[in-house]
Amino acid sequence: MPDQTQGQTSDPVEQSEAQTRDFAEEGRNLFAGHCDFIWAASKIDGLPPMGPPEIAFAGRSNVGKSSLLNALTNRKALARTSHTPGRTQQLNFFALGAEPPNERMRLIDMPGYGYAAVSKDKISAWTRLMHGYLRGRATLKRVYVLVDGRHGLKDVDREMFKLLDSCAVSYQVILTKLDEVKKADREARIAQTLEGLSKQTAAYPEVIFTSSQTGEGVPELRAGVVRLLAQMGL
Repeated sequence: MPDQTQGQTSDPVEQSEAQTRDFAEEGRNLFAGHCDFIWAASKIDGLPPMGPPEIAFAGRSNVGKSSLLNALTNRKALARTSHTPGRTQQLNFFALGAEPPNERMRLIDMPGYGYAAVSKDKISAWTRLMHGYLRGRATLKRVYVLVDGRHGLKDVDREMFKLLDSCAVSYQVILTKLDEVKKADREARIAQTLEGLSKQTAAYPEVIFTSSQTGEGVPELRAGVVRLLAQMGL
């Protein structure tokens, strides 16, 4: 695991302030504010200019990325949802906190990996786009990798972890579809996921279990995003 204190302040006064901040409330306020689609890129040379910090959402096709983005921002159609795997065919950028160029950060909805009901050429193009973005985006601060909580980690998820490790991009696993998992099985699923991440060099050692339907875990994820910004002094 990477040193999770990297980027945190060593100033005792600033550390004390960070410890007393209400990240849950700050997260609620941040995601309740301005959030609009600003850019779509289907090729690496079509990315927007780098600006504020970016966090990206990745996951297997149809894992629920769009639904979680909608839940995070309290919107019904910020990101389009579909039962057809492969619906997101590009990197979609959303400005959060204010209108550009004053947005506090950007959210990025990435194409789903794994099975998708499209041609091999299209999947290859998406793969090149993701690799190029992950390897060359200095403003990318964390990737949230969504994993279907009903099934746990799959080989395609582990391949994504290897790519993120090789790119030295910090990432955190977010389990989805909590409402479809028996309560007696939830802690075990989290433990299994953490065990699967134990040897990944760029993985953040915390898993959040979420439900876009009930909203469970969403406040914790919002708070985690604000805490990440605070660690960067933002």
